[in-house]
Amino acid sequence: MKADILTIFPGFFSGPLDHGITRRACEMGLAKIEVHDLRQFTHDKHRTVDDRPFGGGEGMVLKPEPIFDCLESLGLASREQRLAGSAKESVIVLSAQGQRFTQRVATELAALDRMVLICGRYEGVDERVAEYLADRELSIGDYVLSGGELGAAVIVEAVTRLLPGAVGNEASTRQESFTAHGEVAANSADSTCGSGGLLDYPHYTRPAEFRGMPVPEVLINGNHLEIRRWRREQALRKTLRNRPDLFDGAALSEKDKKFLAETKQDVTK
Repeated sequence: MKADILTIFPGFFSGPLDHGITRRACEMGLAKIEVHDLRQFTHDKHRTVDDRPFGGGEGMVLKPEPIFDCLESLGLASREQRLAGSAKESVIVLSAQGQRFTQRVATELAALDRMVLICGRYEGVDERVAEYLADRELSIGDYVLSGGELGAAVIVEAVTRLLPGAVGNEASTRQESFTAHGEVAANSADSTCGSGGLLDYPHYTRPAEFRGMPVPEVLINGNHLEIRRWRREQALRKTLRNRPDLFDGAALSEKDKKFLAETKQDVTK
């Protein structure tokens, strides 16, 4: 996987991408990340990358020329080829107006050979970049940041850890919050419980009792069937409490639905 990041602050990425799984994936040759300074693609002595928008308004907007010139220097397939799926590449604008970045989107991007992340700044980028150059716009959440650099770092981290071999135990990436599966995870054969699109279940480690706070007995008794059941119920309970919207797309068994109905009744009593 090759990731290209277009930004006016290339130094920003010297920290976030130099640690953990992202660094290891690059060292193993699983990923390659290049950061491109948009100011290197300007053509005036002031290296101007922004300008005031037509029609007036507050703030500045990134100009189209440096972004187009930078992207065209990368040797990518045409936008038509990318949109048709004949090239496993994607050009993405980081924007507060973009589609929400989710684990599903991360999985889609991890299947590509290359992704290009254009970091917006100020009031955003010239709309012609999104309309004629990029394949999609992405946002990491319903809030506004000063630029797309943080969002780009988040996307690179989320995508890189899904690359085969990037995480030591690959099963862990299939059993995390927001990871959907076709089969209800509670029916899996091992002692853990995949999220099935829900939040992850609670985790405990040693000591078994800490400052009077014990680990739930079910996790210590060695009964894997009970552990699977408990973990699934706790994932359902946590999702109900923190992110009930996730139930809309989650795979739920009849047992799950019965447990949720009973839990909701207990909460309302």
